[in-house]
Amino acid sequence: MSRPDRLVFVTGTGTEVGKTWVAAATLARLRQHGVRVAARKPAQSFEPGTGPSDAAVLAGATGEPADVVGGPHRSYAVALAPPMAADALGAPPFTVDDLAGEITWPDGVGLGVVEGAGGVRSPLAADGDNVDLMHALAPDRVVLVADAGLGTINAVRLAAGALAGMRLHVVLNRFDHRDDLHRRNLAWLADTDGLDVVTGPDALADRLLGD
Repeated sequence: MSRPDRLVFVTGTGTEVGKTWVAAATLARLRQHGVRVAARKPAQSFEPGTGPSDAAVLAGATGEPADVVGGPHRSYAVALAPPMAADALGAPPFTVDDLAGEITWPDGVGLGVVEGAGGVRSPLAADGDNVDLMHALAPDRVVLVADAGLGTINAVRLAAGALAGMRLHVVLNRFDHRDDLHRRNLAWLADTDGLDVVTGPDALADRLLGD
């Protein structure tokens, strides 16, 4: 089975931290650099009528059809974690192995992104969460998206603990260089905790290109 030259899993410290925006913007920048990119959203749930799905946003960045990025059979139109949404809608349950087995890639992909749902430990299947899917996929890199503001040190530390042993890049999303708190959070996570921290898609694309 084909696998990208580099496989990256994108997760977050929680919901609404901007995982999809960071992933899509980074993919678009890599594509501009001539890297053949692809994305997969193994399962998604959403509130109907609130804008494009995560799969559609990622597809816009990679040039793939949205139903290839995220299969319609794993898209659930209710704002719950995917396995809970499936249950609420009366859809069959699915497992981590189901999700991992359904991810396929075309030949020649230089960098492939798999985006999880919710936070690191949010349920992603009936028998596991984002970390469990990461272990099944064995990505080359993990990107952890976090908010830049108050509370992010605790959130990043907790998430990074669950991701121990993985090659991790932390993205402080919505970072404002004029904000003293944002600058201090960045310095603490990088200098005190020794994490690899960047503040946006351009820097993340450079990291992924340079590794």
